[in-house]
Amino acid sequence: MSSYLTAEEAARRLGVSRQTLYSYVSRGLLRAHGGEGSRRSGYATEAVERLALERRRGRRPREVAKATLDWGTPVLESAITLIRDGQLFYRGQDATGLARDATVEEVAALLWGMPVANTLSAPAAGPAGPLEGVLLTRFTLATQDDATALWQKDPRRLAEGCGALLGAMLGAVLGQSPGAGPLHRQIARAWKLDAEGAELIRMTLILCADHELNASSFTARCVASTGASLRAAVIGGLAALTGGRHGGATARLEALWNSLDAVDPTPLLRRRLTSGETIPGFGHPLYPRGDIRAQVLLPRLLPALPQARGLIEAVHALTGEDPSVDFALVALRRALRLPEGAAFGLFALGRTMGWIAHALEQRIHGQLIRPRAVYAGPVPPG
Repeated sequence: MSSYLTAEEAARRLGVSRQTLYSYVSRGLLRAHGGEGSRRSGYATEAVERLALERRRGRRPREVAKATLDWGTPVLESAITLIRDGQLFYRGQDATGLARDATVEEVAALLWGMPVANTLSAPAAGPAGPLEGVLLTRFTLATQDDATALWQKDPRRLAEGCGALLGAMLGAVLGQSPGAGPLHRQIARAWKLDAEGAELIRMTLILCADHELNASSFTARCVASTGASLRAAVIGGLAALTGGRHGGATARLEALWNSLDAVDPTPLLRRRLTSGETIPGFGHPLYPRGDIRAQVLLPRLLPALPQARGLIEAVHALTGEDPSVDFALVALRRALRLPEGAAFGLFALGRTMGWIAHALEQRIHGQLIRPRAVYAGPVPPG
């Protein structure tokens, strides 16, 4: 039977303040059990001891390098997004509140620190096929570097260029030029959605807009740090998003969902776990109590998806994990009967706002991102 430590005991065992202990919980490095809030919770002794060992190892250069790249110590400063105590904030504003009240264009302006037009043009370009496979090509063909090049100093032109990138991603997702109006309404017209569907699209895009220093946003910052255009940074971010451990998890979940028994998904899920596979769309290290983005969207989607509710209950019974935003995106696609690949497309479209914000911020920092590697190969002779 597991034993638990109080917050004071856990902080003493780790050699940190209680405030630092609470930050470990918000970053997903330690899980709080029971009670209301981390200050009244217990901490598994085994988990605390493991974290203490990792911190001692972390003082060695090689272990520091490994830990930093795996949900570890922050590696750079950013004023864009904060994830704390299971909540998500953009520039200090609650993202769930923005999802309730703001337009996509208003959130883009907030993240970029510049005005954004109420109507974004959306050129159509590129090949047909599943969005996971063609979105990168479509976007690349539809855009050019000049409007967001490093030498583009005019604020008005730069703002127009950023808006054009978001509009181009919209056109790439839809595969057509949808016309005028706020972005979420353009999508609603193209996919023949009612007012409720349009509202869900708006909320989803805002909740996907940024998520701190994830793999795709870090890629976008690395590209921007070289002096490349913001377009190049978005292309880099989009390429990273296609991976199955990132935005590509939506395609993995779609495939799993299609293979499940609609009445009882548990046997197949258990076999999957027994074989060492994960269940995509569940659990997130930064949200030990559940992904707030999914918690906002799913209550409005589950009434139309009884199979989704059964899948959530089955996974939670097996693993204790809650659905992530990837699950919410797939549930949205199925509830609204959107085209296949739309879950990934909406993720990419929303996250384009964040990639541009990170690229702009990295330009202000003015520093080339160039970490060193810890060499682990054969020792050369001599």
